[in-house]
Formats: sequence, C-alpha cells, structure tokens
Amino acid sequence: MTSEELLILIDKVTASRSEYQHIELKAAEKGCPERLYDSLSSFSNRDDGGIIIFGINEKNSYEKCGVYDLHDLQQKVTEQCNSMTPKVRPLFSYAEIDGKYFCSAEIPAVDISERPCFYSGKGRLKGSYIRVGTNDELMSEYEIYSFEAYRKKYQDDIRIVPRVTKASLNQSELDRYIKLLSENKPNLSKLDKEQICELLSITVDGNYSLTAALLFGIYPQAYFPQLCIIATAVPGTQAGTIGQSGERFVDNRRIEGTIRDMLSEAMTFVKNNIRVKTVIDSFTGERKDIPEYPLTAVREVILNALVHRDYSIHTEGMPIQLQIFTDKIVVTNPGGLYGRITLDQLGQTQPDTRNSVLATALETLKLTENRYSGIPTIRREMKEYGLEMPQFENQRGVFKVVLFREKQVSEDIYVDSDDIVAFCSTPKTRQEIAEFLGIKSVTYAISTYVMPLVESGDIILSNPAHPKSPSQKYISAQKK
Repeated sequence: MTSEELLILIDKVTASRSEYQHIELKAAEKGCPERLYDSLSSFSNRDDGGIIIFGINEKNSYEKCGVYDLHDLQQKVTEQCNSMTPKVRPLFSYAEIDGKYFCSAEIPAVDISERPCFYSGKGRLKGSYIRVGTNDELMSEYEIYSFEAYRKKYQDDIRIVPRVTKASLNQSELDRYIKLLSENKPNLSKLDKEQICELLSITVDGNYSLTAALLFGIYPQAYFPQLCIIATAVPGTQAGTIGQSGERFVDNRRIEGTIRDMLSEAMTFVKNNIRVKTVIDSFTGERKDIPEYPLTAVREVILNALVHRDYSIHTEGMPIQLQIFTDKIVVTNPGGLYGRITLDQLGQTQPDTRNSVLATALETLKLTENRYSGIPTIRREMKEYGLEMPQFENQRGVFKVVLFREKQVSEDIYVDSDDIVAFCSTPKTRQEIAEFLGIKSVTYAISTYVMPLVESGDIILSNPAHPKSPSQKYISAQKK
C-alpha cells in the first residue's frame, strides 16, 4: 500500500480503537515483537491475507507510539517470516506522523494447496493458526486435516468399512444401480457385477466402501451411529426456548437409514412441522395449500448436507442437524467449504467436490443432478416465494444454511381482499386469519388487511359490541 493509504488505515484503527479480523496492531516502540508467528500463520491461512501495523500501542489507548527503527524492524520481521512453512513474503510500507515512523507488513494468503502455513519451530500440529475475530487461535487437528485432505485429494466417501458384507446390503437396490449405470454404456455392460462394483468404488480391493453402506446398506448406522440427521422443532426463535407447556421441543427425531431414506424422512419431518397456508380461489373455489417455505429449496439444502458433508474419521461422530424454529430453518453439516470455493462464489462458479464418487452415484440414482445447480435453485425458489435470500455460513469445521420465514411487518405482502372474504365464509379467529395470510404478527395482519374490510362492510364482527374481545371472530357479510 502507499504511505497515504497507510496513514488512512492508522487513522481508522486509532479512531475505532479496535483491531480487525484482517488487521493486527503491534507497538514495536522498543524493539521488534519476538512472537509474530501466530499472526503470520493465521493471516497466511486467510483467503484475503492480512496486515500487521507496527507503531500503535493498543494497550495504551491505541497510542501512536511509532517504531524504534524501520530498517532493523524490517529485517527482524523478515527473519520471522522465513521461519514459517511455507515462507511468508510480506510487503512493507512506511509512513511518518509528527516525526514518528510507522510500518505495515501485508501478509499475502498462501495458496490453499500449501495450507496450513505454520511456524516451523513448532511443527504443523502446534504451529498452525487461524484468525477468529481479532484473535489468532491454534488450529484444531481437524482443521489441519481439512487442508491436507484437499491437498492430497483424500476420498473419504470410498474408504473401506470392514464390517460391511454382501449380506449387509440391499442387493436388489445395488442391482438396480448397476443396471442404471450400464445403460447406454456397452463396454461397462460387458463386465460382471463384481468388476463394475470395483470399477465404480462400491468395493475397494474387494471390500465394501462407505458409499456402498450409505446408498445400499440395510442399516448404515450400525457402523456409524452418528451419520444421521438429528431433527428438532423448537417452540421459539432460538435453541433453549421453552414452550407454553414447558416443552423444549415441539418435535424431536433421530433420522436414520440410507441417504435416500434420510432425505425422505427429513422432508416429512419438515412438512409436519411448518405451517401451511390455505388459499381459496375466489372464482373457482379451489383450495390450494401453500407451505411457508418452498419445499424444493428445503430439499436441496438437506440433500446438499447429505452429499457434501465431511465423511472422514474426524467427523463420523457428528450428525447433521436440522432445526426448525418459528422464524427460520437451520441445517448444519460437519465440514466447512471444500477446496478453493468461497462464500461469495457459491452458485457462481464450479466448486471442488468433496465426495465425488458419492455425488456421481446419487446422480445415477436420480436423487441429484450433480450439475452444481443446488445453490442457484435454493436462491431462485426463495426469491419466487418472496422470502429473504438464504444465509450461508462457513464456520470452523461446519457449514450452515439458514432459510428465513417472511418478515413480519416490513415485508410488502400482496393480499387479495376477495381471498380474505372467501376465507371468512365461516367464522375465523384472528390467529386463523394471520396463519392464512402467512403473517407472523396477528395484530399487523388484522389491522392492515382485515379492519379495512370491516369498515367497508365486507367483513362483520361476531361480537361488534366488544371489538377487542379475545373470542372475537370475523365472518364475511354475505354469509352472516
């Protein structure tokens, strides 16, 4: 960066009196800090790198103290950069304020194929750091493994499961899969079943793989009890909320079986625990049930979790979590984003595939398209439903998707008054009308959409003498 840009940055951090996720402050007034390797490692392991600014003492009210010696500081920082694996190549910049000198070291991101960058003196396990907020934290063994798995192209989806035998699998489903595989592939169709299984990694050196167990196993959780989905419906907007009867969960289920089974049962769980708005066409009288979430989007989220979760030994004890709150659906799966893809690239570029054999097999079984269309489909469905865009979070070792319900008051909802009048052909409570409209706030629904119809005479109160009565009901005038 230029001297002018460094001065602007110094003004920013001293005015805000704060470090940032990509900015670390060091005093260096009396000498070069002796331990920089944690920041050098964490910044190198960030996709955007980071900046260390020398000459600001955060412990003394972010004083602009300046550095002791620009030349010596640069040499000593470079020495510490050379003690990293791979070596770090910083870009230095300088600036002067009232006779005091300041220095910045821009730490470039290390290519993902070379991560984690670590302090050679402590080794990969004890010298690898990751930036969490404004802190440099030691990487977990799993985080280190994640980089190694990508670099060495580990295929955890086809690792051998010694206990799985021929009798452990649904042979008719396996035969159907092989038949689908062989269609329009004359060379493949010439091979026998054992050869095809080995070629397509259903077996590896004669032993059945994890993919075989997950797709065709009679009961895959016999070998991996936590490769399942823990589904909960919570009576509130956050975990720990207690319902009116003291219940922690409205519904709570452990979903097991093959990937096909888990996908089907998870969708059933969602359908049973979300609201459905009934719309009656005022002209045809036809009834149409509309779930509060687009089920196609929900299915894609769950399927993506099942296909792209981490199936390594490090996470085989971690289930997928499906949580239904009153304002959102949250799906969390073990394993963050894989490879070079970043959050802002989701749905925009072709990603690396963590479980390529499993994904290809599911395409053959017609459970997924395997055309990288999942994220665009989720976004399109949510948009067409008039809902907020989904939220994707790549946290330490997990990936989370959040689907939000309708906004309560701020959302611009189009409602046909004739639909409300038709719906109230039989007396309806405030709550029933709000649910019909798909609006969370009952007060807002009644005041905005129903009371104007009461004033116009299209809707009549069941108890007009007490309009605010808790037992008040609304009925269309022509049915009174």
